[in-house]
Amino acid sequence: MNRKRIWGWWFFDWASQPYHTLLITFIFSIYFAEVAKTHFIRLGDDAAIAGANAQALWGYGLAAAGTVIAVFAPVLGAVADTSGRKMPWIWLFSAFYVTGAAGLWYLTPQHPPLLQAVALFGIGMIGLEFATIFTNAMLPGLAPRDEIGRLSGTGFAFGYLGGVVALAMMLALFAETPSGKTLAGLEPLFGLDPAQREGTRFVGPFTAIWFILFMMPFFLWVREPRGPRRPVRIGAAMRDLWALIRSLRHRRSLASWLVSSMLSRDALNALYGFGGVYAGTVLGWPVFLAGIFGVVSAISAAIISWLGGMADSRFGPKPVIIASTLVLIAVCVTIVGMDRETLLGISLPAMPVLGSLYVPDLIFFACGALIGGAGGALQAASRTMMVRHTTPERATEGFGLYALSGKATAFLAPFLIALVTDMSGNQRIGISPVILIFLLALVLLLWVKPEGEGQQ
Repeated sequence: MNRKRIWGWWFFDWASQPYHTLLITFIFSIYFAEVAKTHFIRLGDDAAIAGANAQALWGYGLAAAGTVIAVFAPVLGAVADTSGRKMPWIWLFSAFYVTGAAGLWYLTPQHPPLLQAVALFGIGMIGLEFATIFTNAMLPGLAPRDEIGRLSGTGFAFGYLGGVVALAMMLALFAETPSGKTLAGLEPLFGLDPAQREGTRFVGPFTAIWFILFMMPFFLWVREPRGPRRPVRIGAAMRDLWALIRSLRHRRSLASWLVSSMLSRDALNALYGFGGVYAGTVLGWPVFLAGIFGVVSAISAAIISWLGGMADSRFGPKPVIIASTLVLIAVCVTIVGMDRETLLGISLPAMPVLGSLYVPDLIFFACGALIGGAGGALQAASRTMMVRHTTPERATEGFGLYALSGKATAFLAPFLIALVTDMSGNQRIGISPVILIFLLALVLLLWVKPEGEGQQ
């Protein structure tokens, strides 16, 4: 194995993870919820309706980006396989990532351009997801089959570690607390104005800069295998893709796996996307507290993803996927059944139990650690399972279809959360569709062969 090439491949996870950690889950999503809720209150909504409207707007934005990804992911994968090139596509979608992330700076607290922010966030997320298709497609060629699970799990663990470091830097050096200082007691660096929330808004440019810096090892150390460089042939690519899709009716394991992973990843992304909004609007957490929560969750994710990779190498990906899904179902039941006063109908103590933290805060901390850990292990094992259902020659097309399976219903969980939240006017009830989606994913695993199927 080429160790430098493997480390370069791992650096994509390190470089890209802050989009998940800082923007989707812990800082920007909460800041967006705060700004949007305040905006809707100014327009005349009461606090509860304003929070629901903020969550719904965020959900519709995620659903729109997911729809774009679902439509184009398999096509891009097929086109890349016919041309024999992956790296130019990674360069292109890296530019999407950087542009979308950097533009989030312009979400100001006064007269916030909410739709512009949602659109830019979607552009960055599209860039992240499309670049991931092509980097994932390199996985089968990195190591022997029995080492793929360990490499995938270690990559996710390394990525989560990068997320922890980036989040800690944001909290210590930039993001302002209610006092106007950072969590380390400093003035936000570069003269950023706390009154204009510039320290928190810097999370977008910071994420873009981080990506640029740490993609350098990837572009320097990862080389595509030597081979013919063919022109892009859209017609041939579409014929190959259609043949692959038609073959699914004879490949029950692959078809079941794609639908199962489609549902589980959709539900997991919804948890990531709405966790920060939920914490900010239901539990009333400020951004800095959610950031601490993010550090705990990301550390848990790094450790459990690494352990999950070891378990994957020993037992295979399927048991890891099942165990992770069961943990996530239990977490969802807890979140839906909890507010600041009760848990599943049981009254909670009305006094702080750890510093200024109440029991609901500590429970949500534990839920975050489990979401991060189980989610990381689930994604790493899912990547390994896909490798077992494809070949190196058609890996980009396979992972394009895998991305389609992850995004074909990417609108579903955010849309159902937004819809149920709108209809009920209750954010906790709005999260409940995620439980059903995870259960359906679990049932479909019954038809998935642990060792995959040969390419037909």
